[in-house]
Amino acid sequence: MSYRAPVSEMVFTLAHVAGLPEEALSSADAEAILTEAGRLAADVIAPLNRVGDRHGATLSAGTVTTAPGWAEAYRAFVDGGWNGLAADPDHGGQGLPHLLGAAATEIWNGANLAFSLCPILTAGGIEALVAHGSDALKARYLEKLVSGIWTATMNLTEPQAGSDLAALRTRAEPAGDGSYRITGAKIYITYGEHDMADNIVHLVLARLKDAPAGTRGISLFLVPKVLPDGSRNDLRCSGLEHKLGIHASPTCSMAFGDEGGATGWLVGEENRGLACMFTMMNSARLNVGLQGVGVAEAATQKALAYAQERRQGRAPGAAEASPIVAHADVQRTLLTMKAYTAAARGICYLTAAALDAADGPEGQAAHDRASLLTPVAKAFSTDIANEVTSLGVQVHGGMGFVEETGAAQLMRDARILAIYEGTNGIQAIDLTNRKLPLDGGATVRAQIASMRRAAEGLVKHADPAFGQAAARLRAGIESLDRATSHQLAALASNRPETALAGATPYLRLFGLVQGAACLATAALAARSGLASGETDPAHRARIALARFFAENLLPAASGLEVEVIDGGAFVDEAALVLSQ
Repeated sequence: MSYRAPVSEMVFTLAHVAGLPEEALSSADAEAILTEAGRLAADVIAPLNRVGDRHGATLSAGTVTTAPGWAEAYRAFVDGGWNGLAADPDHGGQGLPHLLGAAATEIWNGANLAFSLCPILTAGGIEALVAHGSDALKARYLEKLVSGIWTATMNLTEPQAGSDLAALRTRAEPAGDGSYRITGAKIYITYGEHDMADNIVHLVLARLKDAPAGTRGISLFLVPKVLPDGSRNDLRCSGLEHKLGIHASPTCSMAFGDEGGATGWLVGEENRGLACMFTMMNSARLNVGLQGVGVAEAATQKALAYAQERRQGRAPGAAEASPIVAHADVQRTLLTMKAYTAAARGICYLTAAALDAADGPEGQAAHDRASLLTPVAKAFSTDIANEVTSLGVQVHGGMGFVEETGAAQLMRDARILAIYEGTNGIQAIDLTNRKLPLDGGATVRAQIASMRRAAEGLVKHADPAFGQAAARLRAGIESLDRATSHQLAALASNRPETALAGATPYLRLFGLVQGAACLATAALAARSGLASGETDPAHRARIALARFFAENLLPAASGLEVEVIDGGAFVDEAALVLSQ
């Protein structure tokens, strides 16, 4: 089965969970736009997913050739104006809400994860340039990047550095004409070289001579593949990684300055490059979360279609072999996949909505909310992508373990999501160390209060269809509240190792409870629709899915609370145990 964008569910989540403002974009217009996106995804991009997995990308004499059909599909994507959906009209974009852009990003990644990495990196480059680029750089590069005619990359990692950016060695020397000469090597550069665009704009972290040590001495430079005069810059792809998944996405090693130095221009201020790059990384982290939602949706669709066709055993009361979807254990598995995917979608859309609100009257409070939710959106959504794609293989049984069905590819492709753009462990550290203390803890307390309002809505309406959802959500929120107090107290008492020991289970706890609140909000909106006479059968399904999540998945919250509060004792003895 090929991926089909779940447009009606996406629009419902946009409107009733994330709160898409009608004055910004009506639900009808959002549905029309996403329907067109879904058509391109289904007809052009999704059919290339298996092609790309089999063929991969190839490197010859410094030139990378993408899989058959890749360049043509990218041109169709660009010609449709999809690259600039949420970009500023002043730079050639359409100026639509980030929230709609998030939904479209989910679609592209559900159709073809490896293909969609290219526009995700370009989107991050656009944000970095808008926020920090000089007027001259904006005039030269933004319109081409917004259109997608040119693409962008993020060059952070080096062979000796990994996630430790303080260890970067790439150098930048002033050339005396306002430009710089860049020398060094970078690894793991997604779409660092390819044949889908005429120019690739590399954003490169490097050190100036006599720069301060550590991350305080890193600057950001724009280093194009093709210089403004049309000549080729002094940079090249020196190798392609052979990877577990996303085979068609060229993951490049890049060499800068073989012949004296690649020409680049400073973005932002000297020695302030990391702050500039974080603008790009924060954008990419939400988009990676949306990648998780997209691939989880694709795996769920594929598993459900297989379960409806595959006959084995007899369900109770059946006279002959039944489709395996009729068996209770398979139903539980499929509902788990569907519930996790819907919860992650809600979290990611909430994050995108906060980014939109940050540009309006709410300002800093919305910006802080987006900052709080971003590591949760990235890590929770990509963790569940790994779980859901693995469950998809399980539903397929032996056929899931062979490549024929495509279930294995989704699992292989999803594995990288918890690693790149900051591993999920780093996201947990970021959440605990930097995001919980925002505004003295007021930001996280306000978010927990919003979850309580969803629980109160379930209590107020007391619909038998909600089952125990209200009680389970209330209990989950209290677990999150106590765990939050523990983390904040540990930070305040200068015991960071205690807080960090529980950072990963804390993030999972936050994601579970926030996801349950999102589904509860959707269930309340569905109940309201039924009460007003709407006959959409999806409404009852939304209520049932929220109940399933609350009664079957959310109970893990109490165990996660224990891990956060009492599970840090291992820190004192970890070295002893791991040395044996």
